[in-house]
Formats: sequence, C-alpha cells, structure tokens
Amino acid sequence: MANILDNITRRIAEEVMEGFEAKRTISKNVNTQMLKGAFGPETGSTADFRRPTDFRAVRTSDGDLTSETDSDIITGHATGNVQDYITVSISISEATQAIDAGNLREKLNPMSTRIVTELETDFAAFALKNTALLYGTPGTPASTWDDVAGAGATLDATGVPSDEQWSYIINPYTQRQLASDTRSLGAGGVMGSTISDAHRKAILTDDFAGLRVMKATTLATYQTSVGADRAGTLSGTPDGTYATNRNTMTQSLAVTAFQANLVVKAGEVIQVTGRNRLNLATRLPVIDDTGAQILWTATVNADVTLGASGEGTIIATGPALNETLGQYNTVDSALTSGDVITLLGPADTIIQPALFFEKNAFAIGSVPMERLSATDTFVDTEDGLQLRVTRFSDGRANTNKVRVDLRPAYAALNPFFAGQGYGTP
Repeated sequence: MANILDNITRRIAEEVMEGFEAKRTISKNVNTQMLKGAFGPETGSTADFRRPTDFRAVRTSDGDLTSETDSDIITGHATGNVQDYITVSISISEATQAIDAGNLREKLNPMSTRIVTELETDFAAFALKNTALLYGTPGTPASTWDDVAGAGATLDATGVPSDEQWSYIINPYTQRQLASDTRSLGAGGVMGSTISDAHRKAILTDDFAGLRVMKATTLATYQTSVGADRAGTLSGTPDGTYATNRNTMTQSLAVTAFQANLVVKAGEVIQVTGRNRLNLATRLPVIDDTGAQILWTATVNADVTLGASGEGTIIATGPALNETLGQYNTVDSALTSGDVITLLGPADTIIQPALFFEKNAFAIGSVPMERLSATDTFVDTEDGLQLRVTRFSDGRANTNKVRVDLRPAYAALNPFFAGQGYGTP
C-alpha cells in the first residue's frame, strides 16, 4: 500500500494527461505556444503581447516626401488573462482500488473528459465574444458547404493571412446537414497524421475553402432578450482612433432608442448602417459576390442592460477605426452620432454560431501552479498546458483525496482574424 500511495499522483498524472491530450479539439487549433512560459510570479494575472505595427505607403511622381506625413508608429498589446482553476478530485481509496483492479485508465477516463470539456467550453465562450467578423445571418444556422465557403471567403477578403491554419468549427447537427450536400469536400482527410484520435475524428475535411472543418459539442451560445425593437442610434460619436482601442481591440458605443430595458448579451452581433468594412491588408472596401460592400459589424463583448429609453453603452469587439493617415483603418468612414445601429438576429432566441478563425486569432496557455506538497506531480503537454496532481488529506472528514488542476489563460491576439459563421436565408 505504501508503494502505491507514493506513486499514486504520478500514475494518475500519466493517465489523465494521456486522456486529456486525446480528447482536445478546439484548443488544438489555436496558438498555445504564444502563452507558453508567459506567466510567473512577476506577471500577476495578466501578461501582455505586442501587436504588430502597420505602415502607410505613399506614391509620388518625383520621390519628394516634403509634403507627406510619416506613418504613425503605435504599438498595441494583446493581454493574456488568467482564468479560474479547473479542478476534479477523486478519493484515494477509489484510485488505489482501480490500480489494484488494473482499470485505472477506465476509472480516470471521465476525469480527463470533464477537464477537457470545461476547458474547451470556457474557451469557446471567450472566443465567441472576441470575434470581429461575420458571415451569414445571425440566427440562421449554417447548413451547406456554401456557408462554410462563405466563412473562408470572409477571412480571405478581410486580408487575414493564410500562412497559418484556418479553422471552421460546427456543432454535430450541422455535420448532418453538410452530409446531405453532395458536392466535393475538397482535399479532405488526415490519414497518417499524428494528431489525437478525438481530434482526427472531429475533422470533417482538412482543407475546404482554405478551412479545416471540424465538429465540436463545446461551441458557445447566447440568448437574445424579448423585445421587438432591436434597432437604435448612436447617441455619441465614438473614439475611432487606433491609439485608444489598440490594446483591448474593443470600442465603447453610446446608444439610445432601443427597446426599453433591453438586455444585450455578449456574443450578439451589431451592425451600423452606411459604414463599410475595409480589407486589413489593402485598406480597400470588401466587396461580396453580388458586388455590394460589406457593412461593418462587431460582436458585443459584455452583457449590458439598457435603460428605460433604450440608452446605454455597448462594448463591441472589432473597433470601427477611421483616421486621416488610414494605416489602421477598419471602416471607410467614421461612426457618427445619429448612425443607425442594429442588433442582428431574432429576439428571444438561443443562438449558437459556428466559429471560424485563423490560428493566431487566439491563444491558450496555462499558469504555473504552486506546489502544495511533496506529493505533487506536474505534467505538461508539448504545447504548454500544465496539469498538477496533488495527494492531500482532510483531517476533519477523515478522508484522503487526489485533485487534478488546470489553470488556463486566454488571449485574443487579433479579433479581426476570427468570426461567427451562419447560414443565409
């Protein structure tokens, strides 16, 4: 028995880590290396990562720059934020019985499942409210490969680089809808890949419209509130400068004239009439397949309850930036007080969008946890996530237990590299 107790945290760590790695899906498709080793005692609960700067090119007939204005060199930072602990515990008696019976893996399989589910559900909710792009009509589920291709076109037309993986995550019932569509899926399959079994089974195709298309049960939802009037106006002109919005990549929008006491939920999509999205590489308007310009949209980042006159402040991810030099512009003209702003999608409805993103839109890491006792065991995935397994006693309850902990951190590196995917009516 003494030998079993001495080795129990190591045995549990090995089995839980194997199951943890085998079951990850969404978290395998975002940047985990960015946050690897980023947190320590000196960082506290946040760590900052530099956003790349951009420049403005000018064209002259003679090369004389006397009358030209130099590019602004403005450095922004994305912030990684530490999340709550994810913990599952088991009594030592159950663990030792499982070891004796030779079925420790079977006993611990639900533990690793629960940790992965909590991590990916929590992260998907974070990702949803930190998306800046949109394809389709909110409230209309994606149901055809055309809808998937539309998301790929959105990333491409917005100027998102394609040198890293693009992913499109759907729920399992969307998979059934896509299965009835007989057109080619492109170059699908991941035969011979070294990815985990769960990850492999989640992939419908590894390359369609530039996207890795996957299914997941952990996608986030939001519920729109009751209220017929889902359109209002901007009651003030928002700050559309990069210097103000560069770190959060969110924008404060003062609004009025919505439904009285309307509850606006994180994840909802807003649209402003007459303000059009720009390609982030060319700074030219984004044109859809009908020849029309794409209106600027953004995602509500935090819940807010509006007042009796439908007034309040909406915090939106993916700011509408418009400055004279234009090197960071995201819209063709500045948002102005009096502009019509609309919450897209039906009222009083639970909505679960698909999620599409480039790998560097988001990052997941884990925070080094303090050692609780000499019986702690720490294990790390190759991409930087750490689990801690600790044996401890509750003297009052006269019990011995083992706990497994993960403390993740998330960062929205570039919300303009991610969007919500829907179908089109």
